[in-house]
Amino acid sequence: MNNRLELGLKIGVHTGAWVPLVILVWRYLSGNLTANPIGAIQLATGQIGIDLLFLSLTCTPIYLLSGFKPILALRRPLGLYAFMYISLHLLNYAALDYGFNFTFIREDALFTKRYILAGLAGFLFLIPLAVFSINRLRKKLGRGWKYFSWFSYGAAILGELHYIWQTKIDLRVPFIYGGVLIVLLIFRIPLVSNRLKKRFVNTEDTRASQA
Repeated sequence: MNNRLELGLKIGVHTGAWVPLVILVWRYLSGNLTANPIGAIQLATGQIGIDLLFLSLTCTPIYLLSGFKPILALRRPLGLYAFMYISLHLLNYAALDYGFNFTFIREDALFTKRYILAGLAGFLFLIPLAVFSINRLRKKLGRGWKYFSWFSYGAAILGELHYIWQTKIDLRVPFIYGGVLIVLLIFRIPLVSNRLKKRFVNTEDTRASQA
């Protein structure tokens, strides 16, 4: 039963992650992507990227609260899709917005707009996670992989700063994401996570063994 449920969840994740990109490309090719298509692509890829990153970080708290183990299998695909959209976000900025003029990017953007620095730093945090998501490389890390997993939280914190600093008018939504991130970080405190494991995860494992 769990295998079928896990397969269904994975299909849902893969479908849900690709649909926004297909719609975005279709709207761009049909000329129906607002009067500023580059800006629309930038906003859409950034928003979807941070949404997927936060969803990947939410899997562990859901498991700790419910003992629902199949949810853990969604962390890696959600994280990789987040990396894909954030890569497209960066590519759109460098290629379509600045035409790969790295001198201009360095002089006019990196040293004058702090949100760009935060976003780039967050992207750099995601690179080792994407690379070591390959099973063969991940096995070489062994138990060291758990330390790499903290990079995703570093990327989320920097992404949140990027979001707040880039937003100029209404900060309510970025602050909501900030509140969610604080809650996710609380779940990673050893004292909190260990107590939840004892209360929910171990109880669920006992019930499964008795079924």
